[in-house]
Amino acid sequence: MKVRDGMTTLVLTIGPAHTLREASRLMSSRRVGAAVVSDPEHSGVGILTERDILDSLAAGQDPDIELAAAHRTIDVVYASPDWTLEQAASTMVRAGFRHLVVVEGNEVTGLLSMRDIVRCWSETRAPERSQPTAART
Repeated sequence: MKVRDGMTTLVLTIGPAHTLREASRLMSSRRVGAAVVSDPEHSGVGILTERDILDSLAAGQDPDIELAAAHRTIDVVYASPDWTLEQAASTMVRAGFRHLVVVEGNEVTGLLSMRDIVRCWSETRAPERSQPTAART
């Protein structure tokens, strides 16, 4: 399977001036663990993840004051939609993160999470289950 088969194509994109509380509300309402941070003043994109928000809160920072710009990862590792899921998973494990921004050309086309990979693999590799049997007494 390829990255394009598992990636989410509806990517939550926020600006660098979003507070962490605003970002977390958007992420929570969309049930996603990361948002792409687009900043017209900088080339490329960043990514803000659940972990970034948790690290800020754990440090005692105020989520109503802290901005996405200060907590995003800007040295983003990009994936191609043509990578295999194995390549993507290996990259995530080696680098120690759970999300990849998927780009084609210069455009963000999706986001791939470890959860997406597990979902794809479990759908293709899970044996068919038989109907549950009643417990014997």
